[in-house]
Amino acid sequence: MSGVEGFMYPNEIALQWSVLIVLYPYITGLVAGAFILASLERVFLVEAVKPTYRLALLTALAFLLVAPLPLCLHLGHPFRSPEMYFTPHSTSAMAMFGYVYLWYLMAVLVLEIWLDYRRDIVLLSQSSKGLLRLIYKVMTLGSSNISPRSLAIDERVGWIVTLIGIPSAFLLHGYVGFIFGSIKANPWWSSPLMPVVFIFSAMVSGIAGVMVLYMAITKLRKQKIDMRCVDTIAMYLFYIFIIDFSLEMLDLIHRIYEADESFRSLNFLVHTQLYIPHIVIQIFLGTITPIILLGITQVVKLPEIARKRIYSVSGCLTLIGVFAMRWNVVIGGQLFSKSFLGYTTYKMSLVTREGLLVAIFLTILPLIFLWALVKLLPPWPEKSAPPRGYPVAAAD
Repeated sequence: MSGVEGFMYPNEIALQWSVLIVLYPYITGLVAGAFILASLERVFLVEAVKPTYRLALLTALAFLLVAPLPLCLHLGHPFRSPEMYFTPHSTSAMAMFGYVYLWYLMAVLVLEIWLDYRRDIVLLSQSSKGLLRLIYKVMTLGSSNISPRSLAIDERVGWIVTLIGIPSAFLLHGYVGFIFGSIKANPWWSSPLMPVVFIFSAMVSGIAGVMVLYMAITKLRKQKIDMRCVDTIAMYLFYIFIIDFSLEMLDLIHRIYEADESFRSLNFLVHTQLYIPHIVIQIFLGTITPIILLGITQVVKLPEIARKRIYSVSGCLTLIGVFAMRWNVVIGGQLFSKSFLGYTTYKMSLVTREGLLVAIFLTILPLIFLWALVKLLPPWPEKSAPPRGYPVAAAD
């Protein structure tokens, strides 16, 4: 059979997990990273990133709504997915994800967005007309009290929700790394560092994604980019990127030093089929290059236009690099035989249920949801409602 070298068991010739399973941890990582960026302003009082606070929350929600779709399409029976809630299986990490997802979606993210936007929603329900007025009325959940005392309670409760959301975000994406790391039969995945690497790479991708989105949307709106905000985001991205890269290199050095019976097989794979996606794209193009570019902005005083270009290029390369990391973990971990005596290849189809077109659609879909959310709940102060502190009359 073409694409197969050496000895392969029959169940190893065709890969069980496709590009959809690559998208799943990638999308959930963007969710976790975007929420962590939002928490910098809400919990850690980093005032400089405030212009991206609401955008980060809406971005997290848009991607979180799409996160289960790759799994549902891969399983082939999406309408049976609610059964995990009615027939819980506590010993299955995959089944328990349903509860983690529902907790993070409803008890953390949606609640925080509603508390932060409640004042704006009430005002919009009073000023809008037609169908929008009805939608905003429903979104108020019957609460139209926007007195200073009520808003102060919203702010306090929102802070508590954000505080709870930080470990929830780590749990949401760390569990993905836990699933891979707990598969002892696969030496490419079986590492206690896998959940930690997944968490930090999620933070890197989410922060980079929100930074790129903020710069692109602000440019499209023909508004001035807040360079203090972008400089601060780039600084945090640089520091977290260094930690993420250090953890990945620690895992790599540990594998090289240990050199168990699987090392020769994995080493051959990295130098052949995975050389371009792993060495070139993930490490050099998607990790080392953006770290160097971001590092230059931290030690050299560059003009504003140069920093904007560096941040844009670094953010895009970071997103590509993290996607390559997910690809190398999911696809790369299935390309060798459990006997370490053979290798197979992965050929992505075009129009099938798990093909390229579906993957592209699922990548674009969160951006469509984000566009709708931004239209419904504008994150820009001048578009949504009067700024905080504006005197408004209490309503019953």
